[in-house]
Amino acid sequence: METISSNRPKIVVIGSCNTDMVVKANRLPVPGETILGGTFYMNPGGKGANQAIAAARLGAEVTFISKIGYDLFGLQALEIYKSEKINTEFIFTDQKSPSGVALISVDSFGENSIIVAPGASRSLSEEDINKAEEKIKEADIILMQLEVPIETAEYAAAIANKYGKKVILNPAPASTLSDTFLENVHTILPNRIEAEMLSGIKVMDIESAHRAAKTIGDKGIENVVITLGKDGAYVKEKDNYVMIPAKQVETVDTTGAGDVFCGAFSVYLSEKHSLTEAVEFANAAAAIAVTRIGAQSAIPYKREVNL
Repeated sequence: METISSNRPKIVVIGSCNTDMVVKANRLPVPGETILGGTFYMNPGGKGANQAIAAARLGAEVTFISKIGYDLFGLQALEIYKSEKINTEFIFTDQKSPSGVALISVDSFGENSIIVAPGASRSLSEEDINKAEEKIKEADIILMQLEVPIETAEYAAAIANKYGKKVILNPAPASTLSDTFLENVHTILPNRIEAEMLSGIKVMDIESAHRAAKTIGDKGIENVVITLGKDGAYVKEKDNYVMIPAKQVETVDTTGAGDVFCGAFSVYLSEKHSLTEAVEFANAAAAIAVTRIGAQSAIPYKREVNL
C-alpha cells in the first residue's frame, strides 16, 4: 500500500474542525422571528476539515493540522478523519475550549446563513505549527483558511515559503490581511465577498471581477481565483486573465461547495496541472457537491469527477 501512496501529492491542510448543526426550512427567519417546520441534520464540518477530506477523496495524501476540544464532537471528528485516511498526528487537543460548532440555516433555494463558534480552533498556535514543520517541509502544497488565528496562518505561510512550498489561501471568513502574509501566498481563492474585502471593489460582473483580481494581485500575489458560485471562477494567472464558467447543475445545497473547490484545486495543481486546468477540475468537483445535501457528505471521490 505504501508504495502507491508515495506517488500521491502531499497536501498539508491547516484549519478548523467544527460540527455543523443544520436546519433546513422554506425560508430564513428575520430577526425576532421563529419559523416552524425545519429539518435538522448534524454533520461534521469546519472549512479546514472539509478541505482536508475533499483533498483526500480526490487523490492526495493529506495531513491535517487542527485543534479540537476534549469533548464528544472533537473525538467523533477525529474518527471521521481516520476513516478518510487523513494523517491526524497534528490534530491537537485543547483542554480548556470546546470543539468548534457552526449553526447553519438553509432555505428552499439552497442559500444559507451561518454562525460559527470556533472554540478550540481559535487556539491553534505557532508552537503547534512548529511541531508539524517536518510535514510542511515534505508537502507539495499547504492549504489554509482563516477560521484559525490569522497570526498562526501567517506564521505557517512564512515557514512554507521558507521551504519553497506553494501556499494556497482561502481567505474565509473575510478578513483584512497584511501584505507580508499575502507575499507568501502562491494562489488566493476568495469568493465575491472576500474579494471585495481584499480589494475594496464590489464584484458584480466580469469587469469588476477583473479589477478586483488585479487589485488583489498588486498586493504581491501572482495568482488570484475569485469563485463566483454558479457563474464559475474568474482567474488571474500572472498577467493572464480568464473567466471559467461553472458546470450547470441542479443546486440542492451549496454548503461546503467552496471547500470542495479549494481541496480539488489544490490536488490538481499539485499534480503539475496548470492553474486554469486546476480551476476546471475544481469547478467540476464543486458542481457534484452542490447536487447533494451537507458539507462532508457531499464531497465527491476522484472517480466521480468528469472534466
